Amino acid sequence: MIGLLRRLFGGGAPHIAAAHPRDAAAIAALHAQSFHRGWSDDEVESLLTDGNVLAHSLRVGSAFAGFVLSRCAADEAEILSIAVARRHQGRGLARQLLNMHLGRLAALGVKALFLEVDENNTAAIRLYRRAGFREVAKRPNYYPLPGGQTAAALVLRRDIA
Repeated sequence: MIGLLRRLFGGGAPHIAAAHPRDAAAIAALHAQSFHRGWSDDEVESLLTDGNVLAHSLRVGSAFAGFVLSRCAADEAEILSIAVARRHQGRGLARQLLNMHLGRLAALGVKALFLEVDENNTAAIRLYRRAGFREVAKRPNYYPLPGGQTAAALVLRRDIA
């Protein structure tokens, strides 16, 4: 019975904090599960040690459950990647993670935030639109798909301040 309750309620309260290089392996593993081309542990560690990258991790109880990384340049930033583990999706955790991240970016003086998203990723597009992002461009044939197909990237923007 306790196992069923843990599965239903995720095993604990969500906690969002700054990500650290020790999170690199967990971020790389979740990134590989979430996207067609995953990042290596070394690539993630390089991002986490870059002074221009802001990164947050999400834990549910003691389990690593998500992350978001952005690169800042002057008063603009770009979300490089955001993901929540499948078993924790559908509970509003991505929105909480994104909102916390937006607040930290605003505190750093970021005024505009950009990102690219696969045109077929309806869940992500819904998350971003609800968070105030709007489409400003489209890059055709940007994401490679299995079988030699491609998908366009939608370029989204959100003003923060």
